[in-house]
Amino acid sequence: MIPRLTSCFSIASRFIRAASLIAIAVLLLAAGITAHAQSDWELRTEKKALKVYTRTFPGSKFKAIKVELELDATLSQLVAVILDVKTATEWVYAAKSAVLIKQVSPAELYYYSEVRLPWPLSNRDFIARLIVSQDPYTRVVTIDGPTVPDLVPEKKDIVRVKQSEGRWIITPVAKNHIRVEYTLRTDPGGDIPAWLFNLFVTRGPVESFENLQQQLKKPVYSNVKLPFIVEYLE
Repeated sequence: MIPRLTSCFSIASRFIRAASLIAIAVLLLAAGITAHAQSDWELRTEKKALKVYTRTFPGSKFKAIKVELELDATLSQLVAVILDVKTATEWVYAAKSAVLIKQVSPAELYYYSEVRLPWPLSNRDFIARLIVSQDPYTRVVTIDGPTVPDLVPEKKDIVRVKQSEGRWIITPVAKNHIRVEYTLRTDPGGDIPAWLFNLFVTRGPVESFENLQQQLKKPVYSNVKLPFIVEYLE
């Protein structure tokens, strides 16, 4: 009896970890969630300046997430990190690979990524189109990126994430200081129970955004200046 219980707990722990991984698997994705009143979101996790909220949407069993935090960085620095998709494995939790498919312009690209999940679950993958825009008056930067699930053929033993939508909204607050809001809705596909996904959906984003803060400090991004981004007070 005890060995069976141990086995059950082991499998459950893998599902728990998988729910966390899927929640952040598409952190770089963004496909424009319509704004909703703050009261619709429930605060689930708060760690220093990082807040993670969840909410439900009609027609979906999986909870959406919203991440809020402020960073000592420029608009260009954060945009550069997000668009540098080949380095996603350095900060996006459980990202096994990230490959640029096509660079349309300095502010638009397509990329592929695979996400590592624990046994007995299959890895997930996705294809995204990232598009950067900036309001000329407020200088708020938005990164949208609809999924393009059929751009690359599906791979054996990997589950394709076909439904995912989110948005990065990056607001300049002061010189070298920005406010970040990230929202994400996703359906991980496959055999992950919705109740388990929803229970642990905030774990992965916390680690990824903590890693993001360290990624921004790397020398390669310290003096970056993007030609399509206008900085605070310029």
